Amino acid sequence: MPKPIKKSRKINFYYLKHEFYGKALVTFFGLFLILLTLLLVVFIASKGFSTFTKDHVSPLQFLFSTLWKPDRDLQSGGPVVGALIFIIGSILISVIALIISTPFSIGTAVFMTEISPRLGKKLLQPAIEIFVGIPSVVYGWVGLSVLVPFIHRVFGGLGFSLLAGGIVLAVMIFPTITSVAADALRALPGDYKEASYALGSTRWQTIRKVLVPSALPGILTGVVLGLARAFGEALAVQMVIGNSIRIPGSLLDSTVNLTSIITMDMGNTVNGTVWNNSLWSMALLLLVISFLFIVLIHKIGSKGRVQR
Repeated sequence: MPKPIKKSRKINFYYLKHEFYGKALVTFFGLFLILLTLLLVVFIASKGFSTFTKDHVSPLQFLFSTLWKPDRDLQSGGPVVGALIFIIGSILISVIALIISTPFSIGTAVFMTEISPRLGKKLLQPAIEIFVGIPSVVYGWVGLSVLVPFIHRVFGGLGFSLLAGGIVLAVMIFPTITSVAADALRALPGDYKEASYALGSTRWQTIRKVLVPSALPGILTGVVLGLARAFGEALAVQMVIGNSIRIPGSLLDSTVNLTSIITMDMGNTVNGTVWNNSLWSMALLLLVISFLFIVLIHKIGSKGRVQR
């Protein structure tokens, strides 16, 4: 009897030791990720606030002024950095992308999960995964080569426009919204559908009045994720939007957004100047917007869990 007990204690000690190592390793990676995120936030914040603390630019002027002359000399009044044009450009492009992409995404998700699950699993799901893996520069190049000349021929203008940027972004966020919406529909209990059919509802009535409303929190999460992707995209939009520093008067006018102006100007500025600091302030603004999107996603997700 004593020998098996000693062996059992050795085995338990062996597993406890490796479990401790495993927990320690996972904890280290988790704490490292948290530390890295905090350092990133602190670094961007320290750079972004320099516009207001070091250069004494008013936050209201920065957020609500349309005057962008960061290289103006002191004799003419000094640099002026107003980011309103870029903020409006980002909002308009993202809203256009959502308006175009959301109906197609929800319709595709419904088709994949309720109309033809086999076709959706064998054909549409792999196609959506391919869309996710395509680099943004490819989307931009296709938009530059195909979409911009098409808009120029059919609608007029230069082709480089708010509409072109919105369409390119709509294609880019389509897989995100579709995948999340499809997962939300698949996660619904089968009792919802059976109860609706038992009450005499048709398939379309079940989808429209039962399934889609029940999965709405998950669908809205996908929409917010797509909006966050649209706000943060830079290269593809920059290639088709025209990059004119002005507020667009129509869908066919060119404009510029936050990410585009950062990528275009950051390499041409001297570190510590008003121009460079204002670009860091735009990066900080994008970071804050991303955090707001994350909070909104958590709010929508918690609301959906409470409803269930």
